Amino acid sequence: MAAEDPRVDAYIARAAEFARPVLAHLRKTVHSACPDVTETIKWGMPFFVRGDRPLAFMAAFKQHCGFGFWRGRSAASGEGNAEAMGQFGRIAALRDLPPVRELKAQIVAAAARLEETADKPPAKKTAVRPKLQMPADFAAALAQAPAARRHYDAFPPGKQRDYLEWVIEAKREATRATRIAQAVQWLAEGKSRNWKYESC
Repeated sequence: MAAEDPRVDAYIARAAEFARPVLAHLRKTVHSACPDVTETIKWGMPFFVRGDRPLAFMAAFKQHCGFGFWRGRSAASGEGNAEAMGQFGRIAALRDLPPVRELKAQIVAAAARLEETADKPPAKKTAVRPKLQMPADFAAALAQAPAARRHYDAFPPGKQRDYLEWVIEAKREATRATRIAQAVQWLAEGKSRNWKYESC
């Protein structure tokens, strides 16, 4: 994988005008502080990766940018900022970022934390959640729509569970009926429950 990913170039080019210099500056600073990082796109936004582990990410929104470290906390910014994604709050201009030297130090510190955990054994897996039963009304609706049923059966268990939980958690019968109808429509189109967010 190349150090710079052309998809990140495209992401920056698509961003709002105010965001482009901020994203370009963050990208340059991360590469300068950690020359061995590579780039990728995860969850629709640029990530900086060391080895196979995420180090940092950046994102552009309509009126601000976000930047943060995947593991650990920023020395200056604590655990995070409630106003925006990442540890640096809402970044609307270069002046909202720490000075380059300070930002580089934080990037290097985050990389060091990542390195410290590289050899630790993986965390214990959480207990497997019990399998949810298909509600009769949802099963009946899927039986009426063979394409929807085929797509549902082809989905992995986690995506099936997303639909089941959505239907089961409806508090009113009318809400449940609406969700079932919407689920059948999306499934017939081959869409997962959270399809709107998969390309963000």
